[in-house]
Amino acid sequence: MRALGRHVLAEFYGCSPEVLNDTVQIEQLMVKAALEAGAEIREVVFHEFSPQGVNGVVVISESHLAIHTWPEFGYAAVDVFTCGTTVDPWVSCHYLKRQFTAERMAAKEIKRGIFGLNEIETDFTQQKSAV
Repeated sequence: MRALGRHVLAEFYGCSPEVLNDTVQIEQLMVKAALEAGAEIREVVFHEFSPQGVNGVVVISESHLAIHTWPEFGYAAVDVFTCGTTVDPWVSCHYLKRQFTAERMAAKEIKRGIFGLNEIETDFTQQKSAV
C-alpha cells in the first residue's frame, strides 16, 4: 500500500559520548545523513544543553531529520521523516549508526498518510477517548 511518507524512529545505543556531546559534529553528521539519502536541505537548527546533550533538526524539502542525544548514556533518538519516493530514510539511519559508532540500532518505520483504512482511524479514536 502506498503512503505519502515514511517515518523511521531510530534509537542508537552504545554510541561515542564525545560525538553525542559535540554540537558542531552532530549538526554536520545530520546534514550529511540527509544528503547521503538524497534529500534537499532547507533549514538547520541545533541546540547544546548544559551540562550535556544536543538536539536539533534538519528541515529538508522532503520533511525532516531530528535528533536528541544523551551522551551520559551513549544514546541518541533520531526521527527521519521523508515524503515522496526519492529519499530513503534508512540510508540516513545506517549512515548515522556508523558515524556514532553505535553498538546497536533499534528502529521501526511507520507509513504516514495512508487514507481509507478504517482500522487506523479506529485506533486513533480509541486512543483519543482513553485520554
